[in-house]
Amino acid sequence: MTKTIRIAGFGGQGVMLLGQILAYSATLKGMHAIWVPTYGPETRGGTANCMVTISDTPIYSPVFKDSDDLIVLNEPSYQKFKHTVKNDGFMLYNESLIHLDEQPKYQSKGVKANDLAISIGESRAINFVLLGAYLKRTNLFDEQTIIESLKYFFGSKKEHLIDVNKQAFNLGQAA
Repeated sequence: MTKTIRIAGFGGQGVMLLGQILAYSATLKGMHAIWVPTYGPETRGGTANCMVTISDTPIYSPVFKDSDDLIVLNEPSYQKFKHTVKNDGFMLYNESLIHLDEQPKYQSKGVKANDLAISIGESRAINFVLLGAYLKRTNLFDEQTIIESLKYFFGSKKEHLIDVNKQAFNLGQAA
């Protein structure tokens, strides 16, 4: 099994953390994973995307052209990457900010991630709303593995944010 995932959005939306969480979760489960970040010229507000490859066998290239799955958080990223998903692939998109302008050749699902994150008082948790929805569909990892990964990346300095991200994740699972 090898899965390629592209995650794209504005800087500051949690694109990179989402990719890191997926890659680290794979390693916790004894799988191979590569995370490759790509930033636009700005850090916050500019475009950002990352590529994650997860496999049960060694990975020989960190890059790919077309992905199995696309998680897209904003309209400019949707426009840029909508044609880079394999025909049998899947796109999960932030329906709060993205309106599909054409019927994709692959499966897609919209989640009102911004609206759901705002409902728990943390607008920055849209990435975890989408992560919950993505993992509900793919069953790649369970919630406990995601929380372990989140604790690793947040450490003690951001430990107070774990509960709200867990809430966002659960909202995504229910979406």
